[in-house]
Amino acid sequence: MGRERPSMQELIQRRGAAGFVGRRRELDAFRENFGLPPEDGRHRFVFHVRGHAGVGKTWLIRRLEQTARQEYGALTARVDETVNSVPEAMASISAQFDRQGRPFTAFDRRLATYRQRRHEAESIPDQAGQQGPSTGGMAAARAGLTGLGMVPGVGALAGAVDPVPLAEGADRLRAALSSRFRDHRDVQLVLDPVRTLTPLLVGELSKTAAAVPWLVLFFDTYERLAPLLDPWLHTLLTSERLGTLPANTVLVLAGQTRLDPGRWGDLADVVAELPLEPFTDAEARQLLTAKGITEEPVVREVLRLSGRLPVLVSTLAANPGAAGDLDDPSATAVERFLRWERDPVRRSAALAGALPRRLNEDVFRAAVEEEAGAGLYGWLRSLPFVADRTGSARYHEVVRAPMLRLQRTTSPRRWSAAHTRLAETFARWREAAAGELSPRDRWRLEAWSGPRLEEWYHLLCARPSAALPGALRDGIDACGAGPAVARRWAATLTEAGEDAGSELVHAWGRRLVEALADERRRGIEVMGLLLARAELDTAGRAAALVVRGWHRRSVEELDGALEDFHRAIELEPGNIQAHFGCAAIHRLTGNFAAAMDALDRVEALEPGSVWVQRERGETCRRAGRYQEALALLDAVVEADPADHVALGSRGQTKMALGRVQEALADLDRAIERNGDYTWALIRRARVRGALGDTAGALADLDRAAELAPDAPGMLGERGEVHRFAGRYEEAIALYDQALALDPGYAWALGSRALANEALGRRAEALADLERAVELRPGYAWAVAQRERLLSSGDAPEGGRPDGPV
Repeated sequence: MGRERPSMQELIQRRGAAGFVGRRRELDAFRENFGLPPEDGRHRFVFHVRGHAGVGKTWLIRRLEQTARQEYGALTARVDETVNSVPEAMASISAQFDRQGRPFTAFDRRLATYRQRRHEAESIPDQAGQQGPSTGGMAAARAGLTGLGMVPGVGALAGAVDPVPLAEGADRLRAALSSRFRDHRDVQLVLDPVRTLTPLLVGELSKTAAAVPWLVLFFDTYERLAPLLDPWLHTLLTSERLGTLPANTVLVLAGQTRLDPGRWGDLADVVAELPLEPFTDAEARQLLTAKGITEEPVVREVLRLSGRLPVLVSTLAANPGAAGDLDDPSATAVERFLRWERDPVRRSAALAGALPRRLNEDVFRAAVEEEAGAGLYGWLRSLPFVADRTGSARYHEVVRAPMLRLQRTTSPRRWSAAHTRLAETFARWREAAAGELSPRDRWRLEAWSGPRLEEWYHLLCARPSAALPGALRDGIDACGAGPAVARRWAATLTEAGEDAGSELVHAWGRRLVEALADERRRGIEVMGLLLARAELDTAGRAAALVVRGWHRRSVEELDGALEDFHRAIELEPGNIQAHFGCAAIHRLTGNFAAAMDALDRVEALEPGSVWVQRERGETCRRAGRYQEALALLDAVVEADPADHVALGSRGQTKMALGRVQEALADLDRAIERNGDYTWALIRRARVRGALGDTAGALADLDRAAELAPDAPGMLGERGEVHRFAGRYEEAIALYDQALALDPGYAWALGSRALANEALGRRAEALADLERAVELRPGYAWAVAQRERLLSSGDAPEGGRPDGPV
């Protein structure tokens, strides 16, 4: 079957391509790659176009896209910073392939379900009485659930370690979704759309790749997309967890900064770097000649004003009159860009359109404050320095920056009024999106957090010093919502400070961005900055301490976390989350009496809360007070039979009491109510293994591994199932994998010692136990096993090594 006839747009693009000049080296490298089969070691799967603003990255990748389509029969898609999440990026790719006659039917059907289910999830009101993360929520977070899938950039691929603050509300959302949606797959779809949708997208790409020579995916403005897409793309390129990309796929990334070496360093041999510099004098002159501009005085002035940046050369070449008034030495670059436009309304609109960071028609009308603005939006998008982003627009930075500077310095009062008006507009949109969400959940909703960040941007531009304290205070909640949201908040301060000419705001933004560099640390350093240097009131200081406490808990800085919670209580004695934080830390450290005391204080502040009784039951269970735990958990399940966390905890309690069948029944009920309850799946696998149901145990662990791939603990659990079944070599292989991921995994060393001993490898068993005790000097079980082997050599004790409960 022959290729379909080109569209009008393609024909127009082909004619426009004739005017493309320069960048021959980059084009040749791109073309040569199509002549190398993917199996050839010289073939590159990724091209990285890199250079400063205005150097022509977008211009080049559009040319590369035309080349791929027209010369090599490729299907292409282009993604830019208008997407705010991985699902949005996937949706954009699917829509563009559909327009090229290759619909992704299965993906689009599931995407439509996701959008509907997400809409329903966002409309679920917050349930009163749920304060702080539950035990089950923490366990799910540890297993890899790094927050709600509806949050841009946050999902099981975000890479955060135990994001406890994001577990706040996760359990109650799971419970609400489980009661709303009959299919547990829909619950998982809402909570982690990336893991659900990506295999479908990859499958569609693979089917399409079998019918065409090449697929080429372009990602423009990658310096903005990287925080969202880097983990996802890296996983697609290096792992099969989300599916396998077809080999005839090429990725093109274009951004201002280098790729993160920590993420991309292991892919250096498949990435081709294409660094861009400004046009040479000859290239710039070639473009001007192609546009009919040959008069030497005009050519020299264009070169001077543009700095040979392609976007400015192109802008001035399209409007040679902008560079023609050489008798006015005081004319600014902005004035020359707009001099060709004689209509004062349009000139004013073009300047006003530079004020927002991003534009759609609604934002543009708010910026120009005129009804006529609606009719001018199409004209604005046609300007050479305004990039069309499929329904939205963005000024090129090298043009926008001087436009902002001109307006800020020409009339500071008008500048402040315009930004205040835009801030009020975004505030109205934010309030409309809030609905019935609780304040602490709003930052996780893009429809709320997006307008909120734009509101702060414009407030900081209007009155930098006056707005800064409020913006910093709001950052506490932004950091509580996870690293992706926190980074966007910090970047907003950086951009506002630069655009407003405020060194104070810009310096704060830079410090905050640096403090968020290590995602594993989450907001710990940011909260430290705010507590030390921001003008926080008592409530703000308490909130910052609570957020830092939970973040410290997530990286096992338990003493620091406990200190933060105590300081928060000193400031706000009625802070429920701080009291519960104390209970959680005390429980982790084995101080169960103190944990119960802290829960007493929580209950005094919130009498009759069922979730507090559940936490009491879980605390008793961990303390080994199983009968007390059972009484408490029975009451919780009676009050709420759908509480899957209480059911799981009660099941584990019954297992400890030897009531194995009853334990299995509780765990079955917990998983029935929440099919993605990783903690319960692992515990049920243990019960099934103890009952001799090896196949059932492995099935549970298979499902848990889907939710938490590559988790060392999951591999250890699988090894334990095989060891109980007498499959010692298979068990050892799994312990080896777990220890390769986490060399400090003492529990796996203890289990491997028993497996080695069962195979007669006494020396290896002793070595494992020595190492386990070295890692955990207080590991009493390992000490006892080592002494037994050294003294008598008796057969190993039954059961499991002491480990996480």
